[in-house]
Amino acid sequence: MDIKQIATFVQVAEHGSFSRAASVLRVAQPALSRQVRALEVELRQPLFDRNGRGVTLTPAGQRLLAHGRGILQQLERARQDLEDLRGVAAGLLSVGLPPSIGRVLTAPLVEAFALRFPKATLTMVEGLSTYTLEWLAQGRIDCAVVYNTAPTPAIQLLPVLDEKLYLVGARREGAGGVGRPATLAQVAQQALLIPSRPHAIRMRLETVLAEAGLKPRVGLEIESVPAILDLVQRHPEQRWHAVLSLNAIHGSGREQAFVARPIHLASAAARRQPLTTSLSIATSAQRPRGPLLDQASTLLAGLLQAHLAGAMPAALQRTL
Repeated sequence: MDIKQIATFVQVAEHGSFSRAASVLRVAQPALSRQVRALEVELRQPLFDRNGRGVTLTPAGQRLLAHGRGILQQLERARQDLEDLRGVAAGLLSVGLPPSIGRVLTAPLVEAFALRFPKATLTMVEGLSTYTLEWLAQGRIDCAVVYNTAPTPAIQLLPVLDEKLYLVGARREGAGGVGRPATLAQVAQQALLIPSRPHAIRMRLETVLAEAGLKPRVGLEIESVPAILDLVQRHPEQRWHAVLSLNAIHGSGREQAFVARPIHLASAAARRQPLTTSLSIATSAQRPRGPLLDQASTLLAGLLQAHLAGAMPAALQRTL
């Protein structure tokens, strides 16, 4: 088998059709069919089940698809590594973003990346920090924006900023906005919609509550930030709450539907210290770094600071 056959097979598998893959690759459909058929003959087993609506992968095809994607990614990384020798910020960069800031940062990052790196290609995926760190270790992404991550020999971290965390509930009367501060004891009294362990914010909250001799009341464990906000808003009678950053609310586009109360670690009589979560850019310490990753990490850090640090949406600036 050769690279062209593998690339053709991956395109057909991802599009689920020889005709759609031929259109994307701008080659004749019979030529694609011959390449895939030659691959099946060489491997001595069918890779696709053909039907009137397109094709589906056989078990052998599913296995080859996983290998094929990895081979193509490694080939692209080899090309990028050679470009790095010339000091050119070119190639493919894959970035992982947490859902809480994906909507806020995606458009600015795409626009800034296109202007700064015209010879490079950007891909972005959303996932919780736990998942993006796994993808980083597997080589599926090049860098990730992560919460509350400790440095390890395999991971390099670039600290960016600390985000305040808020107790978020549904608006009941008046307009939404930033409400009065909540103590840890008040947070512990609420039924929380919260991701399961080891989600970074879940672990951070449990740690500070334990230090105060408290435990969270978990109403439901939900991994999706949009789903958490939907349930908080749509079922006010349940009095469910969430612990999130303001940017997670801003990203929902429904700021007026919620009241966000900053969480303070100290009592009202003492100096008020907010509960925060640390935001960093993670990269692999086990793979070579090139100009694109170095320069893009700096760009990403600047965008995070510009769009997240103190950039409270106008709709949330009202203090109740």
